[in-house]
Amino acid sequence: MPTYVSNVTLFDGSNVRQRAGVLVADGRVEWVGSHARATRSARGADQIDGRGKTLTPGLIDCHVHLCFDGSADFAGEAREMTTDAAATVKAVRNAARTLDHGVTTVRDLGGRGDSVIQVARGVERGLLGGPRILAAGRALTITGGHGHQIGFAREVDGPAGLRRAVREEIRAGATAIKLVATGGVLTPGITHDFTAFTQEELDAAVDEAHSWSRVVGAHAIGPEGIVRAIRAGVDSIEHGSMLSAEGARLMKERGTFHVPTISAIRGIVDHAQEVPAYAVEKATALVELARDGFRRSLRTGVRIACGTDAGTPFNPHGNTLVEIVRMVEWGLSPLQAMRSATSNAAALLRLPDVGVVEQGAAADLVLFGSNPLEEIRAVLEPALVIKAGELVAGSMP
Repeated sequence: MPTYVSNVTLFDGSNVRQRAGVLVADGRVEWVGSHARATRSARGADQIDGRGKTLTPGLIDCHVHLCFDGSADFAGEAREMTTDAAATVKAVRNAARTLDHGVTTVRDLGGRGDSVIQVARGVERGLLGGPRILAAGRALTITGGHGHQIGFAREVDGPAGLRRAVREEIRAGATAIKLVATGGVLTPGITHDFTAFTQEELDAAVDEAHSWSRVVGAHAIGPEGIVRAIRAGVDSIEHGSMLSAEGARLMKERGTFHVPTISAIRGIVDHAQEVPAYAVEKATALVELARDGFRRSLRTGVRIACGTDAGTPFNPHGNTLVEIVRMVEWGLSPLQAMRSATSNAAALLRLPDVGVVEQGAAADLVLFGSNPLEEIRAVLEPALVIKAGELVAGSMP
């Protein structure tokens, strides 16, 4: 049965329209326009009164780890997750939680084995409830590099090794690729700004991934690792905490997206008494640097895409709504923040039919009781979530 949202404030992924109408049928947006000029077919559809409410595209989170729950001891949780089956169970649960919060598309940037790949396939086939998932399979890190000890990364070295690893993850079903270009906060014994892969290794990995039309995200905190990843042609810099002026300029020139994952740092520093000390020490050192790097991106005109790193300590799945608020706190306008979680994120992930509300697009929609473009905290309370035209959370008003 078609559904019609009437007389609503519409954020279409780019701009805001007042007193709009949106008709959904067969999982797609069939018509968008002024409610006063609604098509005849809208009259026979199930009606949602949008007066006083705001309709947006389904939200997109470009950086999650569905295998992990956001527990205080991330490494400890990984050690206890001894089978792919256990990881899959967690990923199924966390995918459902994510969708309940209005997030209809995610990119998973590292899980155990092919667990998230299988969950993505289950969602696509209608066997499981969850967002659309682009899954990287296992992240790729150097021998002894960030993530090697927590089961979501495979160790690989040399340009030929990187090419083979990319091919093997794609053979396993990966629809995205994750490269770990620097050290990280949650790996003991390696500094967060350590530069990992050589330029030649990154070049080979990105070239191989792009030859298979896979989007590449690079975990990159230190300035040299960031620049190497950009020069290699990655599609996004994840975290980018120590972004330099050179790095920002290169990102702008090459169209590289910045996925800041503010919630990953905040989850650790805001719970310093509960998270392992080595992680707190590194995250604390990065807070102001990360804020400065984010603002450098804004000043330079780098495109921002929303990502949370959900699954890291005190950073639960569905935290995308909080991340949007935090990006406004760090300098984005509400309009920019909402674009980062819709049309910008869709552009990064090369998904032209999501992140927008336009004729022919996927009918992924979120209805809010008030307007996040006027008061960003309104985004924290989605009233109704629709994915592919089906009501998946909330209830018809």
